[in-house]
Amino acid sequence: MVGQAETMRDVVVVGGGAAGLSAALILARSRRRVTVVDAGTPRNAPAEGVHGLLALDGLSPLELLARGRDEVTRYGGEIIAAEVSAVSRTAAGFAVMTRDGAVLHARRLLVATGLVDELPDIAGLRQRWGRDVLHCPYCHGWEVRDRAIGVLATGAMSVHQALLFRQLSDDVRYFSHDQDLSGPDRSKLDALGIPVISGRVAGLAVVGDRLTGVRLDDDEVVAVETVTVATRMVARAEVFAGIGITATRHPMGSFIAADQTGRTSVPGVWVAGNATDLAAQVGAAAADGARAAAHLNADLVTEDTDRAVARLTNAETVR
Repeated sequence: MVGQAETMRDVVVVGGGAAGLSAALILARSRRRVTVVDAGTPRNAPAEGVHGLLALDGLSPLELLARGRDEVTRYGGEIIAAEVSAVSRTAAGFAVMTRDGAVLHARRLLVATGLVDELPDIAGLRQRWGRDVLHCPYCHGWEVRDRAIGVLATGAMSVHQALLFRQLSDDVRYFSHDQDLSGPDRSKLDALGIPVISGRVAGLAVVGDRLTGVRLDDDEVVAVETVTVATRMVARAEVFAGIGITATRHPMGSFIAADQTGRTSVPGVWVAGNATDLAAQVGAAAADGARAAAHLNADLVTEDTDRAVARLTNAETVR
């Protein structure tokens, strides 16, 4: 009897977030043997709710994933809680190794590992990330509307971020930190009434469990209720190096390059969600997973059909 480790899946999906589960749902409904391997570290876990997702606005990120897992398994898909340690190519497709020693074999591979937000090394940012330290005005902007918002300059997108949050509050302050501010950018901030606070940022000021301000190097505290920061967004690609998948550098971080269908340059490998689109919100990531799954399934259908034609041709030749 063939054991679970030797079972040939049609697709192994690495990553069980919105993109991975959406792809698995489409594949399972297409009667594909699909397994999702999920390490259980969703990017949006600290957030109280998913926003901007039609008909599900405000739903807990963990509840969204729980519902998604139930839907995938309802159609026969498999979910495995494990961390992938390495991926290699085999004669039949791919072998996916997990840290607990399991080996999963598949004809195709879908990468949906998302990304990691790298925050500046400033005291207090990571601890409050996803609560009152934010980055996306579309994900969390409404929830901080009309509050005192401090924009921490970390790179080329920081002025743009300040302009976006200014749409949500009249009280926005720009902390230049160690970033130079060009004349045109300064004019934009001045025109919208966004004061520029000079000096390096040392950390956050917190009273009890409430953010009260930004602390500068000279120990001055500038009162704000929310801090926004443009993170460096880095695709989780390291474990796929063995099959030739590497991250492409980008001014905002890194991503895994693919065509419009999600097909990468490595035969048999697709990618979906934030791993390939740094700006995708939950809804866009889910749609990306569904699109990649449809094209991936079509590729499998073509291969299955070609094999059937070859078998028929060989049988007729023998006769």
